[in-house]
Amino acid sequence: MKLQSLYNEYLNIKFNRELPSVQADGFEYCFCEDDSTELFFVDRKNESFVEWAYELQPRDPNYTVNPDWKPVLSAFFKQLDVYDELILYYLLFTINATTSIAKKNPFNAMNDFMKNYCFFQLAQLTDAAGLNDEQRHQLRDFFFFFYLYAHPVNEETLYSFSFSGQDLIHTKTNINIEHYFSLYHDYYSENLDKHRDKLFIAPHEINACKNLTLELLKSIEGKSAKLAMPPEEGLEAVLRLINNVDDLIQIYSENKTTLFGTMRDFLSDNRSNAYRDHCFSTLLQNYVCYILYFKFDEIHDLVEYFKGTPLWCEKIINKIFTDTIFIQKLMRQNHIDIAEYKNVIEFFNEEARRIYL
Repeated sequence: MKLQSLYNEYLNIKFNRELPSVQADGFEYCFCEDDSTELFFVDRKNESFVEWAYELQPRDPNYTVNPDWKPVLSAFFKQLDVYDELILYYLLFTINATTSIAKKNPFNAMNDFMKNYCFFQLAQLTDAAGLNDEQRHQLRDFFFFFYLYAHPVNEETLYSFSFSGQDLIHTKTNINIEHYFSLYHDYYSENLDKHRDKLFIAPHEINACKNLTLELLKSIEGKSAKLAMPPEEGLEAVLRLINNVDDLIQIYSENKTTLFGTMRDFLSDNRSNAYRDHCFSTLLQNYVCYILYFKFDEIHDLVEYFKGTPLWCEKIINKIFTDTIFIQKLMRQNHIDIAEYKNVIEFFNEEARRIYL
């Protein structure tokens, strides 16, 4: 499975880039009646990748006083209980849903952006030599938290996983997620007849789902080649800083006005489309996550650079503070009171004032 090709197609459809469509190892995107877009099997247009295991969702033991059944994979994982099994199913669904393209509206726009952004950043971190090990670990935990949070998942699932080295594990049982997902797909492929009332795809299709799920997981764990945002005319400087975190960190450390100049050049270019806007939002959140995360007072230099063009300064500041809640999280972590940053809040629009003041 070439995840980069699939990611390109995802962005092509999500942002109406109108590039030729491509198939990805037996899958292709199709539009649904609710105006969302899902990845379907090429030869089976009534079954989507994200829903193939929908009927396999375990019974919820939280509604039973004394659950009297065992997890499907209990023979392989003795430490697994039915509560853990349900949480692991939620994780499977969350990872597979990374490929889904929901119709954007004011209620889901922030979560949609945050989940996509965090998935992309998790794929970048391993190669970020400009960060030390502690910084990489901090950001990986930060991005994975918001990747789950923005799905969204319930609170129990949100806090059930952690990293051991580059391996994602279920913290309570120490189960390796890659191992679990691999056995999960193998079990249903080998026991198809036993589950014919709930499974409607063939073994080779289950194997295709397994390959894609594991590719998505490996990207989250930073074990595969990092993803890249595809090129577009006029976005070369922005994309360079998005696709190479080290370039962003190095340029900023050597001459921060180079980064600010890239932002200025984007705003001075009147061309606008959904993909360009997404890339600019990504660049601004990179500034939040790779610069302000470690030294919040750097925001003074941003405001100083743009205060002579107040409309641009207002746009940048409000996108930084309202496109996501990343900056809220890092301010809470560092006990920062934004009211003390008078030069920043003077550029807040009504929404930002409502949230922060």
